[in-house]
Amino acid sequence: MIRLLRSLALVLAAWCAAQGAAAQNRPIFVLNSLDANVSIIDPANWSEVRRLPTGKEPHHLYLTPDEKSLIVANSLGDSLTFIDPKTAEVQRVVRGILDPYQLRFSPDMKWFVTAGNRLNHVDVYRWDGSNLQLAGRVATSRTPSHIWIDSRSTTAYVSMQDSDELVAVDLASQQVRWRVKTGPMPADVYGTPDDRTLIVGLTGGDGIEVFDVSGAQPRSVRRIKTGAGAHAFRAAGDKRHVYISNRVANTISKIDLNTLDVVASYPAPGGPDCIEVLEGGKMLMVTSRWARKLTVIDTETRKVVRQVNVGKSPHGVWTLDHAPR
Repeated sequence: MIRLLRSLALVLAAWCAAQGAAAQNRPIFVLNSLDANVSIIDPANWSEVRRLPTGKEPHHLYLTPDEKSLIVANSLGDSLTFIDPKTAEVQRVVRGILDPYQLRFSPDMKWFVTAGNRLNHVDVYRWDGSNLQLAGRVATSRTPSHIWIDSRSTTAYVSMQDSDELVAVDLASQQVRWRVKTGPMPADVYGTPDDRTLIVGLTGGDGIEVFDVSGAQPRSVRRIKTGAGAHAFRAAGDKRHVYISNRVANTISKIDLNTLDVVASYPAPGGPDCIEVLEGGKMLMVTSRWARKLTVIDTETRKVVRQVNVGKSPHGVWTLDHAPR
């Protein structure tokens, strides 16, 4: 009996180890916007194993609420490609989604919002867990870029890249609630957990702009220097810090959300764009837009530890093995 128990324990340990190894080797996805495909990267050896065709100009990607599908937004293809985030196989393609440049689910998972970058609109869809139904199309200013949705799932905040504005859209009515001027070329938008403050990356400037959105009308209260071409945010995973890529400065800045101060900086060559933080928070991955590479940065040593060749104009990056959002 003792031998049998020991054998069972060894089998169980081996199975658990195998399961853990499989979880650690789930693919990394990098969108190659000008190649109309996705690089599938094996994190075990940091090599590109294949490329998956998508629609024209995929720019951003987002996970479905059940984590069973990774959605790629094909802006010039007017479509969404659903990919299995574990196997990197295409599950389905949803067509007739006009100009989905950026995309986001509301926290309550009832709404799905896309920013029409070239068509100057924001589309609000109802999501039933598997299907999308257009609830309303909202005409906006020029070049809607990035989206943030508040924790109550009531408001989508969208930056207007070529109008230098931030627009608030009421999700239930699909109406513009307010708009406010920003600094040059606003890009990504990130909200604090209390929904009182938004920070906006100014790609045409050298930092972020802070807005108080706790009242009926927004107020610009501060600008913080991070680096030229401040662009895309990603949560650090500790519920306190957020990273932002500075595309022109070739750096990534770490911001303390409690004080809104820059507390660290990291080198990120090649025009850093979208960021992913690996589970545990010790590694950053960033797409080097002008260098056709995925760059990996050690957050403890603050050094680039590897670069992986990918396709033309790499933009979004994602993996299931990410730090908490």
